[in-house]
Amino acid sequence: MRYWFPFPFLSLGLLLFWVLISQSVSPGTLVLGGALSIALAWAMVNLGPHKSVPGRVRPLFRLAGAVLVDVVRSNIAVLRVMLGRRGKPATSGFLTVDLTLQDENAIALLACILTATPGTAWLEFDRTTRQLTLHILDTADGMDWQHIIKTRYERPLTEIFQ
Repeated sequence: MRYWFPFPFLSLGLLLFWVLISQSVSPGTLVLGGALSIALAWAMVNLGPHKSVPGRVRPLFRLAGAVLVDVVRSNIAVLRVMLGRRGKPATSGFLTVDLTLQDENAIALLACILTATPGTAWLEFDRTTRQLTLHILDTADGMDWQHIIKTRYERPLTEIFQ
């Protein structure tokens, strides 16, 4: 069974996504979605993704709470910059952060978190030097982004994926 469905949760998720975007549960939709989800799961086998299992669950809730708070806070900060309510123009810039994360899935999750946070953009991660380069919309907003990334994101991700 594992041979036909190498990534069963990915196949199921893709099938559910297909049904949602097609807005139909007809047999044709299910057959086509099932065939596509299995084919895409097989394509994923050829990519050879690194499999990691989260070790601890409690830091996951702490991380989710921190991300939620930071996304709301960043939305407000970006709104202030866009509306020009601060009186001075935004000072955007680049930031380099040294990461200690080793797990590729943890790094990918960090990329998703930072990209989903308004006002930040993940630009580059150098695997040899373990340096992350970000673009920050407003560096003068009083937030120490290196401290936020290291303590609020990287530390829980290290606890989860070790």
